[in-house]
Amino acid sequence: MHGWTDPGRRRGAWGVVAVVLLVGVHLVRGGTEEWRSGGPPQPLAAAAPGAARTAAVVAAPGPLPASPPVRVRVPAVRIDAPVARVGLDAEGWIEAPSPYDRNLAGWFGGAVTPGQSGTAVVVGHVDTPEGRGVFYDLGALARGRSVEIARTDGRTAVFTVYGIEVVPKDAFPADRVYGATGTPELRLITCGGRYAPDGGYEGNVVVSARLTAVR
Repeated sequence: MHGWTDPGRRRGAWGVVAVVLLVGVHLVRGGTEEWRSGGPPQPLAAAAPGAARTAAVVAAPGPLPASPPVRVRVPAVRIDAPVARVGLDAEGWIEAPSPYDRNLAGWFGGAVTPGQSGTAVVVGHVDTPEGRGVFYDLGALARGRSVEIARTDGRTAVFTVYGIEVVPKDAFPADRVYGATGTPELRLITCGGRYAPDGGYEGNVVVSARLTAVR
């Protein structure tokens, strides 16, 4: 699992892959079978990014300057949560949000801030030791829905979802998920796919969205 420990030389996509894997590790250790029996909602295959990646391009605002996020809102699936910066732990791994705060998301500070040119990443637990996590309903999101990121500078960056999918953890498409597209983008990530008591979730739910408005 621990693939790299050199924060000074490796950033971007490789660093974010560590976020994905670490979130999975935490979730394997948490949760209870009583409420997980039905499982979190999973994206439809037809909602995955594809032709929609280019079709979703609209008249969008230009990139914003750097400003850390303070809150994430996804009204369509009732997500409204504070955002904490997550970085690297003592072993060189990227931290995940606390598994003991059910309504907390984490912004990976090694990538751009939401609204900047590039791909910003916000992660959250699907479950916690106490029950459902902040991103439990993320898999129910649909194309065309909005994700709002409130920033420290008082602006709110509004992103429109153009794809949502489950990707396997053992073959995570890092370049496609985290690579720059030439526009400000956002990825929301949590665990998903099939759950096995001895191995946890086999995949990650990945929401891809593009900046379409600033308030």
